[in-house]
Amino acid sequence: MKHPSKSSPSPLTAIPICIAAVLAVSTGSIFVRLAQDHAPSLVIAAYRLTLCTLVLTPFALARGTSELKSLTRRDLGLAALAGAFLALHFATWIASLEFTSVASSVVLVCTSPLFVALLAPWFLKEPLTRRVAWGVGVTVAGGMVIGLTDTGGPPAAGAGPGGSALLGNGLALAGAAAMAGYLLVGRSLRPKVSLLTYIFLAYGFAAGMLILLLAVTGHAPFGYSGEAYLWFVLLALVPQLIGHSTFNWTLRFLPTASVAVLVLGEPVGTILLATVFLQEPPEGIQIAGAAMILAGIYLVSAVSAKKRP
Repeated sequence: MKHPSKSSPSPLTAIPICIAAVLAVSTGSIFVRLAQDHAPSLVIAAYRLTLCTLVLTPFALARGTSELKSLTRRDLGLAALAGAFLALHFATWIASLEFTSVASSVVLVCTSPLFVALLAPWFLKEPLTRRVAWGVGVTVAGGMVIGLTDTGGPPAAGAGPGGSALLGNGLALAGAAAMAGYLLVGRSLRPKVSLLTYIFLAYGFAAGMLILLLAVTGHAPFGYSGEAYLWFVLLALVPQLIGHSTFNWTLRFLPTASVAVLVLGEPVGTILLATVFLQEPPEGIQIAGAAMILAGIYLVSAVSAKKRP
């Protein structure tokens, strides 16, 4: 099944859309940190994906029923695999914020281009050009500058005793690897199905897996404060439905490595928000790292735009 193709967006259209997506996903760490004062990390991850799926369900059933029925077993298997990677991404990354600073966590989880760049040529036959490699390198270098110079802001208030920044950083890296897998699988399936159908399936499978994990680990799904549910809803609507869904949209038009590098704009926005709302301001050298990230994003985006017909 081949989904009807539409004309690709012009750079003037794509740029503000990508900026809006980066701003949306940048709120994720802030909302998570605030939610962790009221609920366990795994519960936060499950609510984020479940609520987002519930919002999408009526639209997916109304507009994409015929498309859903026409999916092959392979298509459904790929969607389930994407959901598994997404569930693992959120379970590990959200947990990382219990143990390390927002800046370190978000920078490390955004190193997914390292994994994508290594795997895409083999799994997707997408060559990594020299200029794109430079863009990835500059962006990751900027991320490392931010992470290595982070002074280690306070972990979440809900983190128990014995929290370790090393553990938090390791969980964030695991989240980066899982996000790379999600992007790679999405690139295989995304050109065949509409955006709505794809995110409905991927988010739905991820939500189901996280709910199952809640049952296995004995976490209570209900009984939290009203403020906790407020953060759950905001997480589902802003960084997930608006932010991540927009990045999924770009998978139809851009190489996977380029999309992964666009995601690296998140640390810049997140650090700015953490400065205002969590009182975790960056140091001067971290600002330089943020500038490197933006330079890398521009480089890769410019290369991708030149490849479009």
